[in-house]
Amino acid sequence: MTAPTRPLNRLVTHFFDRAARAYDQAALQRIAYRPPQDEMLRELRAAGSRRIADIGCGTGIFTTRLLRELEPEAIYGIDLSEGMLEQARARSGEVTWLHSRAESLPFVDGELDAVVTTSAFHFFDQPAAVAEFRRVLMPDGLAAVATMHPKTRLGQLLMDGPLGVAHWPTPAEVRKLFGDLDFEVVAQRRVHRPIPEWLVPDVITVGRKRY
Repeated sequence: MTAPTRPLNRLVTHFFDRAARAYDQAALQRIAYRPPQDEMLRELRAAGSRRIADIGCGTGIFTTRLLRELEPEAIYGIDLSEGMLEQARARSGEVTWLHSRAESLPFVDGELDAVVTTSAFHFFDQPAAVAEFRRVLMPDGLAAVATMHPKTRLGQLLMDGPLGVAHWPTPAEVRKLFGDLDFEVVAQRRVHRPIPEWLVPDVITVGRKRY
């Protein structure tokens, strides 16, 4: 499946190319990124997933953690930012790092048993990305998305903005999107953080590809 790249996402990718080194700061990782990654890891371990793709992998911290803790048969880190991937490749030579959009993944149909994405789904063309997740998953494969919940009108304005760089969907929107694309939603819950949840109100949604 192919999908057009949204013009302003080129600006986002350029930003992340430049910001890649800052993402490895321990405080930023602990507060912003590790909590949803912990949730994802628990889901993958419970599912016994063995062929996993981490979409929007950034500098590869979570991807290499999956390699270390789950010891899967195959692990892929996918990102559109070459700057992020440069950092990721330096982190591990055992992960297969791939430069690709979420909406056009470099896998054959049914190649994977799990696709996960944390802190990146808001930048995707979401219907195209979830359709692509379904294509590359085997029957009963797991797709898990962690994304911020826009709780207020102000949040929607700040997050989406007049330029449309990103869209944070509500939990109901993610659940409907999964259902429309023939996933069974098996879990949806808040991500627990070491800071007040209203500051970063994100939600994990887990779906299984129907046969």
